[in-house]
Amino acid sequence: MKAKQILPFLDWARVYSRETAVSDLVAAVIVTIMLVPQSLAYAMLAGLPPYVGLYASILPLVAYAVFGSSRTLAVGPVAVVSLMTAAAVGQVAAPGSADYVAAATTLALLSGLVLLAMSVMRLGFLANFLSHPVISGFITASGILIAASQVKHILGIAAGGDTLPEIVSEVGVAMSTTNPYTLAIGGAALGFLFWVRKGLKPLLVKAGLKARAADLLAKAGPIVAIGLSIGAVVAFGLDGKGVRIVGAIPSGLPPFALPSFDAGLWLDLLPAAMLISLVGFVESISVAQTLAAKRRQRIAPNSELTGLGMANVAAAVSGGYPVTGGFARSVVNFEAGAETPLAGVFTAAGILGATLFLTPLFAYLPQAALAATIIVAVLSLVDLESIRRTWTYSKADFTAQAATIALVLLVGVEVGIVAGVVLSLVLFLWRTSRPHVAGVGQVPGTEHYRNVRRHQVTTRPDLLSIRVDESLYFANARFLEDTIYDAVAADPNIRNVVLMCPAVNMIDTSALESLEAIADRLESAGVGFHLSEVKGPVMDALRRSDFFEHFRGQVFLSQHDAVRGLA
Repeated sequence: MKAKQILPFLDWARVYSRETAVSDLVAAVIVTIMLVPQSLAYAMLAGLPPYVGLYASILPLVAYAVFGSSRTLAVGPVAVVSLMTAAAVGQVAAPGSADYVAAATTLALLSGLVLLAMSVMRLGFLANFLSHPVISGFITASGILIAASQVKHILGIAAGGDTLPEIVSEVGVAMSTTNPYTLAIGGAALGFLFWVRKGLKPLLVKAGLKARAADLLAKAGPIVAIGLSIGAVVAFGLDGKGVRIVGAIPSGLPPFALPSFDAGLWLDLLPAAMLISLVGFVESISVAQTLAAKRRQRIAPNSELTGLGMANVAAAVSGGYPVTGGFARSVVNFEAGAETPLAGVFTAAGILGATLFLTPLFAYLPQAALAATIIVAVLSLVDLESIRRTWTYSKADFTAQAATIALVLLVGVEVGIVAGVVLSLVLFLWRTSRPHVAGVGQVPGTEHYRNVRRHQVTTRPDLLSIRVDESLYFANARFLEDTIYDAVAADPNIRNVVLMCPAVNMIDTSALESLEAIADRLESAGVGFHLSEVKGPVMDALRRSDFFEHFRGQVFLSQHDAVRGLA
């Protein structure tokens, strides 16, 4: 394996220039401004002290810059992984306890080791088992669940619940204890952030600012909301009026220490770590590939597994929790002009500076402002249009998507995504177990053969031409047998059957035995069985077996050759 495959930074480091450094520094400043409030907010979402989010945004960025293949992916805490962390760690430790923080760092280590193991075994393809409708449904439901869970902070009430019905019920019961000062801060922050997201950019453009600069300034809205809310707390002494604030935040370097190596804790957290790793990888690789395509760059999935794995290990040894590539901050990083992963290193330096010198200011940060930041961020993940589009296009995919959404909201995030994946696979097996099979005929005056039900074609009464539009494997082998037997039994004039295989990319052992059974049964009935348009790899597989030792039919290069050869 080449050194550049293990350490992708060797590729871009050799051509790094002063101009590139300036672009990376500018992007880092903008992303740092965005990432500081996000890190604090997402740590709170994970049930952790807010400063843990800062720790998770320093060393992981450096690790990813060394081992990751994307030049613009911004790694750190994200909403969905934070929610999954809270769900997993909440089952083994009490929120707010030292054991809870220790379990979160252990979860980061486990996630990192799972990702590294996947990289060694080159298992990046496993992400393909998460269909887009399932991922979209999972993210949409998670966004709704996260937003609902933050309402208690906006109202300043004590309420719990892990599912949407529980959250709504507890918020409804406790709503009478709403703190008006907390509601004022939370409501104002929400209104301001929603306005910034939709209304600030047009206003800045109208004032003469370029569209790109206006968009980047609008992305910095959360830092303004946090600054104003801190000022309000300090100016009016709102912390003494029931407004919950972040409180004292340790200053200084992140605590470098090893996570827990308790075997029982590892076993309890391993299933969640595997799920978080897979979901985080899918989210990260999707963002990385989208951004790389815009610059005609290449993403290496296994290098991404290594980069994300090392980032999570780095989070674990520096007091953080599981991280992955974030969509919003990666887009900002890209649009701000980042050229290389060194922009992430500069961002890490900015977060470190905030951790060292600005933590006293964050002590007066109201939790309601952080909750508003989370709500505005995650509601952008809710994609109702995707649900409508999936319903219109594929009822089967919609079923998996709807089941994922319902189970995430009503049961929990882990159950929801696992059920969505399982249902997607079951529906795939069901669909492919009944593949599209068409009788075909010749388009007059050509050598083309098309479906007799869709085109004006000519056929011969003694020849049955069938095209199967699916690979042949255990789930559909018997269906193909029954289809051919029924067609031959219904027409005594048939003397030859030709199975067209242009869409058959694979024939497994079960399907091979079915083909042998079809050939034997048709031969006993005085009907020949033949193949046409068999792909090279499929033909190679058939030759490796003993299929042709007893197959008495012919294999034709094209369907036209079959029709002429069997005349």
